[in-house]
Amino acid sequence: MNLYMHQAVKEALIGVQKNHGGPFGAVIVKEGKVIAKAHNQVLKLNDPTSHAEINAIKKASKKLKTFDLSGCEIYTTCMPCPMCIGAVRWANIKTIYYGATSGDADNIGFRDKEFYEKEFLDIKNIDREECLEPFRVWQEKEDKTIY
Repeated sequence: MNLYMHQAVKEALIGVQKNHGGPFGAVIVKEGKVIAKAHNQVLKLNDPTSHAEINAIKKASKKLKTFDLSGCEIYTTCMPCPMCIGAVRWANIKTIYYGATSGDADNIGFRDKEFYEKEFLDIKNIDREECLEPFRVWQEKEDKTIY
């Protein structure tokens, strides 16, 4: 078994045993060194965004003191959900290694699969002009940091 995936599995088991959340663990690696390990804490924190990947990204960013995790890889026990894939992309992580599939998660009661197969949101665009005001201020700002 891959060394880093083994650590992700161990993290997932810790979370399950402590009733922190589902069977999900993640490890972020840079240049062969483990930067961060985390597990799902949705139940512990009553936070639907507290997925293993998100928690690992937060830990890695704090440790490396940067929002840009370029050069890092993430190992996760299950195919990341769309939220986590988005977070991985925003963090500039280019490689995801995953074990179980969204179908495997669906088989034990998680809803991952529905995010890929169903229309579930009613998205409406309102008040665009008023919402563009902070965009204009940002665009004119001389000391901004693009990310």
